[in-house]
Amino acid sequence: MHVEHLLTDRSLGLRPLWAQDALLAREISGVTVTDLEDPARFVRPGEVVLSGLVWWAPGKAERFVAALKAAGAAALFAGEETHGGVPGELVEACVRHGVPVAGVPAHIMFRTITDTVYLGQWGELSRRQALPENARVRLSRLLAQEAGPADLLAAAFAHLDRTAAYVFTPSGRTVAATAAAPGVPAGEAAKLVADGRGMTVSVAADSVSPYERWLLYLPDPDSAPAGMLHEVAAALGRCQETAVRRRSAERQAADELGALLAGAAAGAAEGILQAAVRECGLPADGPYRVVVADTGARRAGLAEGALAEVAGHVAAHAAVGRLPDGSAFAVLPAAADPLDEVWSLVAGSDPGVPLHGGTGVAAAGPGGLAGALAQARYALTSARATAPDASALTDATALTSLDALLTGVPADVRAAYSRTVLGPLVTGGRAASAVLLSTLETFLACDGSWARTAEALHLHVNTVHYRMQRVEHFTGRDLSRLSDRLDLWAALLCR
Repeated sequence: MHVEHLLTDRSLGLRPLWAQDALLAREISGVTVTDLEDPARFVRPGEVVLSGLVWWAPGKAERFVAALKAAGAAALFAGEETHGGVPGELVEACVRHGVPVAGVPAHIMFRTITDTVYLGQWGELSRRQALPENARVRLSRLLAQEAGPADLLAAAFAHLDRTAAYVFTPSGRTVAATAAAPGVPAGEAAKLVADGRGMTVSVAADSVSPYERWLLYLPDPDSAPAGMLHEVAAALGRCQETAVRRRSAERQAADELGALLAGAAAGAAEGILQAAVRECGLPADGPYRVVVADTGARRAGLAEGALAEVAGHVAAHAAVGRLPDGSAFAVLPAAADPLDEVWSLVAGSDPGVPLHGGTGVAAAGPGGLAGALAQARYALTSARATAPDASALTDATALTSLDALLTGVPADVRAAYSRTVLGPLVTGGRAASAVLLSTLETFLACDGSWARTAEALHLHVNTVHYRMQRVEHFTGRDLSRLSDRLDLWAALLCR
């Protein structure tokens, strides 16, 4: 199916606003519905993008269309209901970037366009007889019943005796497998799909993060025709979209739990917290583990998907949502196995994005969740500080030294503390101040020993005494007092 087929379909009533003949002949690979200002990470090459333009405001069209062009979108179909038409600024941006654009009348549902595309694709596959007709009918019925991926996979491969087929995520989690397929550990499965062994077909689904996307995998590439695999992948894509819609209610319950745990509401009564926990499908009594995650400002919004994938590896039920400040969190039944290995696998699904996470001591019951969340957030700050450009999961219980503990303090707070305690030694900007700082650091590292400090710096002991007197003068601290030494050591670590 090509773009021009949709524009000439009178039942859709699309209003072409700009296109070139060569672009109209482009084949459509699928459909994405989005109202993100920057939808690039959810758009795949050849897809038609449907947008209700809820995001639009003067000056925002360029970023949106540039993202479509970079992602290889086939066309933009813009809803006319929100603004009474398609803004001229958006059309002009499409002309500049060479993206065909058409208006969707208010009375036309986006689902109508989506169904037209996928039914057309299924028709083309049907003509190639990739799947037996009875298997195709069975898949259609299962999709209508909102069946899960395991049932779809079993129905699709029922006519191929003892064929091993899997649905994996990029981190190697097994979503579904045929009866003839032996179990595969997550680490091994991740290597299989990454190394290109066997046959892997991506499953296209809307609003799915890179961490959660499905991959149809066959160890033996000759065990099923390629056309059949693409048809099965299309069915799995619709299945995953249904699962995403069904999860919206679960995410809302998790967000409500997050609101209770954060801020002033963290003091909510035990009964209220128990009810919120049950609403999320978690056991009422615990113990629980709280995890928070962050993917940085440039890739904001991905952390929730990453946590959902981590939870899928380790728990049958979990609450995954957002806190009031927008950060992603998850509450899991406390597991004996550490999360480090799973975290590495999930982070490897999108290696260009540093995935930082934090966790802490397990909460014995709902009443301990607020404290567990506070620990996890502190550990997340530490993970970002110690490995800003690499993925890392930090456990608050691993912060067992003063140096490690201070990494969980926000950078601005550390800098302010260092400036306040060290005073002119860091704000003066003189060479003499640098010498005093270096001597102070060596003195404290030598446990306050004048002789060892002098030996380490190749100085006379009297010189060390003089410099430390100057440090005391500038900082107002007494180096004979342990508490003052600790304050100065912490200030040095906070630089």
